[in-house]
Amino acid sequence: MASNPTATLSKLLGSATIEDHEEILRAANAVLKKSKTDQDALRTRVIALLKLDRYADALRALDDGGDALSESCHVEKSYALYKTGQLEAAQKIFGEVTSVSRGLRHVAAQVAYRAENFEEAGEIYKQLSVQDAALEDEENDLRINTLAVDAQLEWQGNGDKVEKSRRKPSREDFEAFETAYNAACGCVARGDLGSGSVLLKRARDLCESLDELTDEEKKAEILPIMVQQAYVFTKLGKSHEAETIQKMIDTSEIPEAPTRLVAQNNTFACQKQENPYLTERLFEAMPTVPDTEKLFQYQASIIERNRYAIDLQSLKYDGVIRSTSKAISKVPAPTTSPYVNGLSSVNAAAHTKCQNDKASIKTLLSLLQKRPNDVGLVLTIIQLYVLAQNPGPAIALLESFFKRLEESATLAALNVRYSPGLVALIVSLYRLQGRKGPMKVQLGKAASYWSSKSTQSDELLKAAGLSLLESSNPEDLKAAADFFGSLRKQDPNDRIALAGYVASVATTDLSLVSADLAKLSPVDRLIGSVDSAALENAGIASLPVTMATASKKRSAPTEEKPPKKRFRKSQLPKDYVEGKEMDPERWLPLKDRSSYRPKGKKGKKKAADATQGGVVREEESVELVGGAGVVKVQTSANKAGKKKKGKK
Repeated sequence: MASNPTATLSKLLGSATIEDHEEILRAANAVLKKSKTDQDALRTRVIALLKLDRYADALRALDDGGDALSESCHVEKSYALYKTGQLEAAQKIFGEVTSVSRGLRHVAAQVAYRAENFEEAGEIYKQLSVQDAALEDEENDLRINTLAVDAQLEWQGNGDKVEKSRRKPSREDFEAFETAYNAACGCVARGDLGSGSVLLKRARDLCESLDELTDEEKKAEILPIMVQQAYVFTKLGKSHEAETIQKMIDTSEIPEAPTRLVAQNNTFACQKQENPYLTERLFEAMPTVPDTEKLFQYQASIIERNRYAIDLQSLKYDGVIRSTSKAISKVPAPTTSPYVNGLSSVNAAAHTKCQNDKASIKTLLSLLQKRPNDVGLVLTIIQLYVLAQNPGPAIALLESFFKRLEESATLAALNVRYSPGLVALIVSLYRLQGRKGPMKVQLGKAASYWSSKSTQSDELLKAAGLSLLESSNPEDLKAAADFFGSLRKQDPNDRIALAGYVASVATTDLSLVSADLAKLSPVDRLIGSVDSAALENAGIASLPVTMATASKKRSAPTEEKPPKKRFRKSQLPKDYVEGKEMDPERWLPLKDRSSYRPKGKKGKKKAADATQGGVVREEESVELVGGAGVVKVQTSANKAGKKKKGKK
C-alpha cells in the first residue's frame, strides 16, 4: 500500500534538521503533485527554497501559490525580495501589513540597512531590544546588528546620532568575534584607529579559536577581518605590517563580492605603480559587483575617486571634466554631500591639470564664477591658498561665500553656511592670523543657529561656549550659559557642559549653581600634584637658545684696543717682472689694441673696414652733368687688385 505523501511530509518535518532541506523540498513537491492547493506543502516548499539560497525560485513558488499563500508568507516573501535586491517591493509589504510580527520587523531592519536608511534600522533594533527576546541567541544577534548600524552611521557622517554609551567599546564587545569586529569598524569610522586595531586582533583570535566552525567557515570569516586590518595598518603608517597581511590575503578566496572588490582596490592603492596606464588596465579588469550585493555609497564613491585619480595620472583631463561635471550638475548646490564635494575637487584638479601654482588658482577662480555655490570648489581653492602660505585671500574667499549663502536665505543654503565643518574651517583660518574676535563671532552665530534646531552639534556648541567664556561681557556669558544649559539637557552627565555652565553663571549668580559645585572635582584635587614653590623658583619659561644663536653673541670687551689697520694687497700680473715697462694699451679692450688680429673672413673684413690698421679710403668729387651737383665717391688703394665676381 502506498504511503500518504502528506503524512510522510509531516513525519519528515517532525524529525528534520538543518541538513534535510533537499529531502524536504522533494517531499513537498511530491505532495503538491497529488494536491496543488495544499497550503502546508506550498509553504514548506518556499521555506526549503529559502534555506537552499534559491531566492528567485522561492518568489516564483510564492506567485504560483496564489494570494492565499502570499498573505500567510509575509516574512518569507519580504526576505526573498530583500535577498534579490528588490528593496522597494519589500518595503511595500511592510506598509500593507496591519500587524507586523517580530520576524517581519527583523526583515524590515535588514531592508532598511541594505537601503542605507541606517537611522530607521537602528530605531527598529532599539524597539526589538526593549522587548523580551523571543528566540534563542536573539539578544546577541540584536547587539551584533546594532553595532553594525552604528558603524555605518559613522561612515555616513551621522556619528552624532549614535548613542554616547555605545561610542566606546565595552567589555561585552570583546566576548564574540562578531561584536568585536563590528565595534572595531565603528572605531575605524570614528578615526580611533588604535582601538580599532586592538578589536580587530581580538576578533581574529576569537574566530580562529572557535571549535564549532569548520576550516572553510573560519577562512570565510577571517578574510574580511584581515582586509580591515590591512587598511588600519596602512592608515597608521605601519607599512610593514600592512604589507605582511596583504601577502596573506588571497582575494579570489573571499566569498562575498563586495569584500573581494574592496580588497582588490586596497591592494592597488597600496602598491606603487610607476606606469599609470598599466594600473588603469588592472583596475578596469576588476570584477563588477551584482546588483543584489552592491557596495554602500561611501565604498562606491571611494572606488570611483580612485578611478578618476588613475585617469588624471593618465592625462585624461577632458574626460574627467565631462564625467564629473555631469555628476555634479545632478545635485543642486550648495550641498554638504561628501560624494559631490569630492567630485568637485577631482573636477578642479582636471581643470588645473593637477598643478597647484598661482596660475591654477586663477583658473579655479574663473571657474568659481560659473559655479559660485560649489562647496568642493571653494574648499579646493582655500587649500591651494593654504599650501601657498597665504591665508588672507582664503579667509576673504570663504567670507564672501558665506555672504552669498546668507543672502540666498534658503534653508539648504543656511544649513551649509552654518555646517560645523565650514565653521571649523574659518575658525582655524582666523586662528592662523591670531584673530580671536572674528572667531568668537562665527562660533556664536553658528551656535545660535543650531540651538533653535531639533538637530544640534554638541562639539560646535561646546566650542562656542568656551570661546564666549573668555569674554567679560555679561551678554557673552549669558549666551555661553544658554549653550551649556542646552547640552546639559541632552546629557546631564556631560562634565564639560556642567563645568561650562558653572563657569558662565557663577560670576553673576552663584546661588544658581551652588548645588552643581559638588558634582565637579574640587580645586585641591586638581592642583594637588602641582609644586607651586618649584614653579616660582623656576621663573618664567623661555625658549631654548640654539648653539648657532649663542655663538653670534659676544661678551663685553674688558679693555679698548686700537683698531688694526688693514693693508690692501697689491694686485700685479702673474708674469710681472720688476723693472720691465708695462704695456700702455693694457687698459683698452682687446679689440681696440694694435696687436689685435681677428680670425676668420668676417673678422678680417671688419678689420679692413676699421680706421686703425685698415685700408685708407680716398674721396673724389665728381661733378654731375648740367650742373646738377657734386657727388663724393670713395676709392681704395687696392681697388685695381679686386676682381669682379660673375658667372663662369
